[in-house]
Amino acid sequence: MKRKVITTQDGSKTIQIEDWNEQYHSIHGAIQEAQHVFIKHGLHYFNTILDSKFKNHISILEIGFGTGLNAFISLLEAEKLSTDIDYVGVEAYPVCEEELTQLNYSERLDANNESKTFEKLHAVTWEKKHQINSNFSLCKKELFFSEITDLNTYNIIYFDAFGARVQPELWSESMFERMYNALKDNGVLVTYSAKGSVRRAMQSVGFIVERLPGPPGKREMLRAIKRV
Repeated sequence: MKRKVITTQDGSKTIQIEDWNEQYHSIHGAIQEAQHVFIKHGLHYFNTILDSKFKNHISILEIGFGTGLNAFISLLEAEKLSTDIDYVGVEAYPVCEEELTQLNYSERLDANNESKTFEKLHAVTWEKKHQINSNFSLCKKELFFSEITDLNTYNIIYFDAFGARVQPELWSESMFERMYNALKDNGVLVTYSAKGSVRRAMQSVGFIVERLPGPPGKREMLRAIKRV
């Protein structure tokens, strides 16, 4: 499928799949979406509100590693929060080097001194855990989301798959059952989606789900908690 790098409304880049009219991040602002959905309502919520006993060591699973934006911002936040993060990013179709060279996340995040670190996130080998810096480790796994079999492993899941309009199977009850099983007790799943069918699929497998104000361009988003 034809792909191109585009600029979103906050000046940050993302990748567009033209055949689907679908983007890796919101056209209203790639960085703004990542910070609002995954950092504010995921990482910060877990770290400061939900289960602070784990705040010094947090494990995160990202569904859709893609451009590495969510991982990069999480890495920057880990140092600010004095928190160690073990990050696992799952991606069936890794982004190519030509696309990566066009992304401007270090510049837009005012983190030009970390540009080499962003490059390292993509340069390290797959299927192996790498210590990126003193606060952040990364393991990239090249597999389909339906192949995830982790049990009671993660504190937070960033569910950043392509939308249900183009890949409805990724937003099914069976997929969220995998996510529920992969989370530890009191674990949190956050996603940009707010579809009623997605919320009901989450609830059907045991999640407690809440609607929250969405990022720019979206009225709402969802956060799901594994309570036992």
